[in-house]
Amino acid sequence: MTLKMKKLGSSDLNVSDICLGTMTFGEQNTEADGHAQLDYATANGVNFIDTAEMYPVQPSEKTFGSTEKIIGTWLKKTGKRKDIVLASKVAGPSRGMGWIRGGAEDLTKADIIAACEESLKRLQTDVIDLYQIHWPNRNTPAFGALYFNPARDKKFTPIEEQLEAMQTLITQGKIRYVGLSNETPYGVGEFVRIAEKNNLPKPVSVQNAYNIINRHVENGLYEQLYRYELGLLAYSPLGFGRLTMKYERGAKFGEAATPRGRLEVFPPNWSPRYMRPDVIEACEAYAALAKKNNMSATQLALAFCYQKDCVASTIIGATTIEQLKENIDAYTQKISPELFEEIDAIRWTHRDPAQ
Repeated sequence: MTLKMKKLGSSDLNVSDICLGTMTFGEQNTEADGHAQLDYATANGVNFIDTAEMYPVQPSEKTFGSTEKIIGTWLKKTGKRKDIVLASKVAGPSRGMGWIRGGAEDLTKADIIAACEESLKRLQTDVIDLYQIHWPNRNTPAFGALYFNPARDKKFTPIEEQLEAMQTLITQGKIRYVGLSNETPYGVGEFVRIAEKNNLPKPVSVQNAYNIINRHVENGLYEQLYRYELGLLAYSPLGFGRLTMKYERGAKFGEAATPRGRLEVFPPNWSPRYMRPDVIEACEAYAALAKKNNMSATQLALAFCYQKDCVASTIIGATTIEQLKENIDAYTQKISPELFEEIDAIRWTHRDPAQ
C-alpha cells in the first residue's frame, strides 16, 4: 500500500494522506508504545506526525509535555527527523489547566515564542515544520460548544501580535510554517487578512474536528480553505472512537471487542459532544450502512475522511498497534459515488450531531 502525498496548503510541505496523532503517548501509551506506533506508521508510508505542548490527553500537570518528549527520544534514536514533517501546537488561553503559563487567560507574543522553544527542547529538534495555535485566543465557541456568547468577550492579544511572534520564530529558523486549530470561519478570514495586510506569515492549514458525524466544516469553512489555499487537517475521524461502535452498543453490529477507550476512561464532561444520544443514533445508522456494504464501521468512517477532497490529511490515533494497523489499512477501502449518496442521505436525518 502506498499513501498519496499532498502539498499542504500554500506551503512546500508534502504530507501523507494519513497523519499520526500522538495525544495518547504518555497517558494511555508508554514511551515504548509510542515508539512502536511511530515505527509502524513510518514503515507504512506515514511521513506526518502531529503533537502539542499540552499532550497527552487527558492533560495533567504531571504528564504535561510528555508526548513531545516521547517523540523526541524516538527522533534521536532513529535519526529520522529529515524524513518527517513534524507539527506541534502552542496551547491557547487556559481551559482550567493552571500548569500552562500559570493558567493565563491570554496568549501573548512572548508566550508563543517561549512555548515553541520549550517544545523544540522536548522534541530534540532545531525546527518544527508546522507550528499551530491549538485554539483561538479570543472568545469563541470551541470543542463542541454550539453558540457564540458576546458577554464573554475580554481583552486578548490581537491576531497581528500572534503572527508577529510566528514571524520571529520563522526568522530565527525555529518553525517553517504557521497553522491554526479549532478555528472558526471568522478567525481563518482574519488571520489571512491580517497576514496579507501586514506582510506576516499566512497560515497554511487548519486542524479542526471533521468526521462522518461532524461535517460542519463543509458548510462554510471549506470555501475559505479552498480560496485561501489552506489544508484541512481532520482530527477525530472516528469521533473519539464512538464511530467504531466499540462502546455500549457495539455488540449489536458484531464488532470485535477492543480495549477501553477515552469515553470510558476519562470523565464524561471531557468530551460531551460524543456523549449525546443523537450521536449514538447516528453512529448506529452509519454502522448499519457499513455492514450492508461489507465494511466495518471503522473502515467506513475512515475511508470517508480519506477520500474527501476537502481533507489534506487525516489525523489518526490509536492505543494499540492492532488499532493503528486497522486505521491505516482502511486507506485501501473505496467508497463509491452511490455509497457517498447513502451517507449524505443519513446526514439529512442526523445532521452533524457531534458538531
